[in-house]
Amino acid sequence: MAGEVIDPAAGASRVVGEAALERELAIIRNAAAESSAGAFGPSSMMWHIDKEAAIFLGAGRALLLQLAHPWIATAIAQHSPVLADPIGRFHRTFSAMFTMAFGTIEQALAAARRLHQRHARVSGTLAQAAGPFAANSRYEANDIAALCWVHATLIDTALVAYQLVCPPLSVEERQRYWTEARLFAAFFGIPQDALPQSWVDFAAGNEKMGRSDVLTVSDQARSIAGAVLSGAGTRLPIPSWYRALTARLLPLRLRGDFGLPYGEFEHRKTERALAVLRGVYPWVPGRLRYVGPYQEARARLAGRQRPGATTQLLNRFWIGQKSMAG
Repeated sequence: MAGEVIDPAAGASRVVGEAALERELAIIRNAAAESSAGAFGPSSMMWHIDKEAAIFLGAGRALLLQLAHPWIATAIAQHSPVLADPIGRFHRTFSAMFTMAFGTIEQALAAARRLHQRHARVSGTLAQAAGPFAANSRYEANDIAALCWVHATLIDTALVAYQLVCPPLSVEERQRYWTEARLFAAFFGIPQDALPQSWVDFAAGNEKMGRSDVLTVSDQARSIAGAVLSGAGTRLPIPSWYRALTARLLPLRLRGDFGLPYGEFEHRKTERALAVLRGVYPWVPGRLRYVGPYQEARARLAGRQRPGATTQLLNRFWIGQKSMAG
């Protein structure tokens, strides 16, 4: 059935090739009302949610949900410099995602093609059996099942993090957000018939995936998660409340599988941190509260061709360069 969770262990791999990617990108181009506004624009739920710096509160959750998939954990271990260069991986990830959300159509499509090309170089085999996956079974980063799970973790986690400090969304707003998220999936080359039609079905699919053995935390995944949550390679200590919050936001089973403690002590720590954030965050000026690429997009729509100095500085933090234009 269209939109069901795709079980990659159930059959042959379906890989997104260049022609398939271009078919999905054509959907985005046809849907865009104005090139300079990009795929979504100021009135979209995508802009409304993704502009908030608060979505970074869910970065650890999204990564660990991805690591719980044996294909993704193995691909990261074998092909990603996440441990040697975590800041660089952060910048590459957010540069791609924010450019797709806030860039012009040309910038967004170019970012999608670059991401697809990077993924095309990521393939290999599992060294050990994990969950339903046999030893020596093959993975490819552009496989539709893997892409669907990465997309799901990003979309769901952005909303989870947003609602930690911002007002909850209505049922209608969640559906609007998911309708736009389906379009966002086209940037990955994910065909529309591989996605649920409604937010309710999407949420149910995520719960089903969370209970399935497709998500099996390997020793490799635990090692990477532990290193990332300790700040390895960054020279920046990860606050203990952020590690506890990451554990809090994970499904209970995965929290245990990753070996993350979350008892009364950690609960009180996250409650205190969230109380402070909820009190302070609404008063943070937009120039600091909203991510640089969003501010660049607003300046572009106002007719300013280059982002200002503050936006360039924020862009350097979020995407590692002054502008989405490079």
